[in-house]
Amino acid sequence: MKIYNLAGYSIILSYIAAAVYFAPAHLGPWMGLLIGGVYFVFCWFVAGLYLADVLHLGIAHRSLDYKEWFMKFVTVVNNVFGLYVGPIAWVNRHRLHHKNADHAGDPNKLADDGCWRTFYLCVMPYQCIDNMAVDEILRSRTFRVVEHPVFAIVAQAFSFYLFWKLVGNLKFVLAMWIGIRIFAQWVNMVQNYWTHTRTFGYCRYHDDDDNAMNIGEWLPVTATFSACFQNNHHHYPRLLRLSHDESEYDFGFMTVKVMKYLGLVKATTTGEQVPKDLPLAALDF
Repeated sequence: MKIYNLAGYSIILSYIAAAVYFAPAHLGPWMGLLIGGVYFVFCWFVAGLYLADVLHLGIAHRSLDYKEWFMKFVTVVNNVFGLYVGPIAWVNRHRLHHKNADHAGDPNKLADDGCWRTFYLCVMPYQCIDNMAVDEILRSRTFRVVEHPVFAIVAQAFSFYLFWKLVGNLKFVLAMWIGIRIFAQWVNMVQNYWTHTRTFGYCRYHDDDDNAMNIGEWLPVTATFSACFQNNHHHYPRLLRLSHDESEYDFGFMTVKVMKYLGLVKATTTGEQVPKDLPLAALDF
């Protein structure tokens, strides 16, 4: 088993064990496991919609055109009840990452940064040297309020307090709170380290000047909403689909297709353009 899969499954199993062990007596282990599981899935799924689908493909690369109210709704829900990530700072870092991938100016990781250095950078990234987050949606009141440090502190404190009051046990809530953030750190490592180190994954496009690689196993693809197809994505960053072959399982694309069916999103002109050397005959969107 690859080290990134071993780490991911170990974190999930540890989270399950913690949910059972720290379950309060008035709930019992099975109800504790159910509550912990619902909290885990909620935080993971909403964060995936927010980061991978809305911020990433919808704003940072303008591959998808979402309803404005939906983008704001997902942003508020994730940052109040889930895992806080400032939207403006994230979009700026991601655009700088593509501009300077694995080179000076990339806030996520330099080519020579190893595992533990990248682990630290997932929490404390390099300082951004440019401001590339000037989109109109990012200047809206909703996004400016969510980006504010006071909002970040108050919103996360509120969500913790609400979870605590609903469950009624501080140790259990603290274990679940920390556990989902450890899983989120692993997701960051998949995207920033294991898919940007040439000793892992596979490479479809060999002429790019970065270390981006593809990882296609079920767990990392599902956990990252397909953001672990970094070699594909860096080669065609504006394409609305991160998988470039029908054989590549693409969970993120599945979620986008569901949102299209619901009338929440449509493709942009650049997002739906199919490159000539793409293995796919059509985008299936």
